[in-house]
Amino acid sequence: MSFVSRTPEGHYRANWREPSGRQKAKTFPTKAEAKRFLAEIDAGLSRGLYVDPHAGRLLFATHARQWLDSRNDELTTKARDASIMETHVIPQWGTWQLSKIDHLSIQKWITELGTHRSAATVAEAHRLTSAVLRSAVRNRLIAFNPCEGIRLPRRRRHDTADQVISREDLRSKLLPATPHRYRAIIATAAGAGLRWGEAAGLRLDALDFQRARLSVIRTVVEVGGHTSFKPYPKSSAGRRTVPLPRWLLPIISEHLDRYPVPAEAPVYANAVAKPLRRTLFRSRVWRPALVRAGMLGALTVIDDNTVRASWTDSNGATLTKEFVTEREAVVHIAKSSAPGPRFHDLRHSYATWLVDDGVPVNMVQRVMGHERSSTTLDLYTRRTDDHSRILQALDDGDDLC
Repeated sequence: MSFVSRTPEGHYRANWREPSGRQKAKTFPTKAEAKRFLAEIDAGLSRGLYVDPHAGRLLFATHARQWLDSRNDELTTKARDASIMETHVIPQWGTWQLSKIDHLSIQKWITELGTHRSAATVAEAHRLTSAVLRSAVRNRLIAFNPCEGIRLPRRRRHDTADQVISREDLRSKLLPATPHRYRAIIATAAGAGLRWGEAAGLRLDALDFQRARLSVIRTVVEVGGHTSFKPYPKSSAGRRTVPLPRWLLPIISEHLDRYPVPAEAPVYANAVAKPLRRTLFRSRVWRPALVRAGMLGALTVIDDNTVRASWTDSNGATLTKEFVTEREAVVHIAKSSAPGPRFHDLRHSYATWLVDDGVPVNMVQRVMGHERSSTTLDLYTRRTDDHSRILQALDDGDDLC
């Protein structure tokens, strides 16, 4: 039962009993305020939505770290979310009491964050903030989630997003420009549509040369610079069998002859038979190979002692610099140039080739390891730019009188 009593100091105390039976009280300067407060408490109690008005004093950082520790996520997901939480969310909301965080403050933060961070980063920061506050609602610490209804910046596609590498450029430019030890992993990712972790985690038991196919049954994950095998792919649909094109088989065979590995090691291992690290591969192998292939920046030999490097930075400005050796120029472009094709674009290119060649979407979905065909349709059918197929469908190739 709730009631209002007067204190010796002349204030008014709202008294009520929690569902647990514990007596609670809160003091107000006027009787009207105390009655309004008790009306809200009684309404929450009757609807089963009671929230202790003192619970919201808990700091956001305290509940956020409890929430992170309680989750049962993959190592990579845990590492990603912890990084975003500590980099963007905790610095903003960590010292705030949960009950003091309001919708307007969050919207102002999201808008300001969007001025210097990508839309994807802003969306992730909002997702984690909302998840923590949603957990606070479920634990009866606050009455509602102030993250609901927040407007996020739009994710806009840039001209560098999801670039398609042609089959001709792959085989005549990129592969010859790649150091021999790493040529096969690039060829396999492009020829079988594998994700990085699937290609880096490929073992001998997953290869079937007689039937010209490979099985995706495990991946490699990298957290904090350490790699480990995960005995299953990204999703249930990710466990799949993929046919290998004729041109890819001799590349894999030659790699195994030149760089033999024990059965428990990945096919595409580093010099000590351990899985390749994605971050190092990108900076030391992938981007320099793009430069040498003419797919990122440009190299111009001036004379025996001068090589001119040209590249476009992230702001769209074209820059040049001269170096004594080609190696120095390649390293500089790889480090300084705006993002070019990514390793993951090999997988995008694979799917686009299949769609362009008229392979049914359900078959593309299966070899890509997508859970839903809508994912395949949304990602790849809009990306094809083979106009000859459109003209053929319109009979534009025929001579008309």
